[in-house]
Amino acid sequence: MTTISVENIEKKYGNIHALENVSFQVNRGELFGLIGPDGAGKTSLFRILATLQLPDNGFARINGKDTVVDFEEIRKTIGYMPGRFSLYQDLTVQENLRFFADVFSTTIESNYAVIKDIYSQIEPFKTRRAGNLSGGMKQKLALCCALIHKPDVLILDEPTTGVDPVSRKEFWGILQELKRQGITIIVSTPYMDEASLCDRIALIQSGRILSIDTPEKIISNYPYKLYAVKSNDNYTLLENLRKQRNVHNCYIFGEYLHVVFNSESEINADILEKKEIKPTIEDCFMQLMEQSLNPVCDECN
Repeated sequence: MTTISVENIEKKYGNIHALENVSFQVNRGELFGLIGPDGAGKTSLFRILATLQLPDNGFARINGKDTVVDFEEIRKTIGYMPGRFSLYQDLTVQENLRFFADVFSTTIESNYAVIKDIYSQIEPFKTRRAGNLSGGMKQKLALCCALIHKPDVLILDEPTTGVDPVSRKEFWGILQELKRQGITIIVSTPYMDEASLCDRIALIQSGRILSIDTPEKIISNYPYKLYAVKSNDNYTLLENLRKQRNVHNCYIFGEYLHVVFNSESEINADILEKKEIKPTIEDCFMQLMEQSLNPVCDECN
């Protein structure tokens, strides 16, 4: 059953297209990821879903209700966590939580079962001001505030940006548990490694969806043989390979370069190691982005 439906959403800021004909669906109880770099359009889309912004064209529905017409009803059933920490920094942990419970005409006590596993980790600091919390603790407090009214849908805009790796891992563990409770979650992230933690993902760049599928299927659809190569000077090797006609594309990935060759013939470069590898989501994203910029013309082949 579809919980979130987005159809041909467009959004412009002046001459800038933030979103272009964006369409996808999120099923009930699904953990759906919107994956893309800064400026890709993730926040604009999430603000539309959270009824905080109007689309220029197209529509979005949550549980069958239109985000423009039925915004008051939708706000009662969603939990929204914006990219920037937006709680009251001068209020304590407990005061922030009580405030958001009051906004939704509920109490911490009546809904404590929903947040107890998360709140138990920050409860020792309940009298500390929110502005004095660590990044990971702020993240958990914000999630508690988004959950305090028992929402059906969670909309999380880059919740792990700027958070340490341990807190990132803990947060995704929390999301998996919330999913098991039947909550539908749509989360955006610029971290490609987090894509594998979602049931399905949409890769987005410059306001356009490049691909929507499970992480496994997106990887399996990668159309080339991919190699990892390295030398004593990878930057010089990168410049060298990008000049050669036999190299389709070449990017730096950590201590290796990821390379696609046009043929198996030898290349003129000082390579210490070369091995065929399985592509990552980031490799797929780069390939899809390149394809969108240079679409193949079937009539030209």
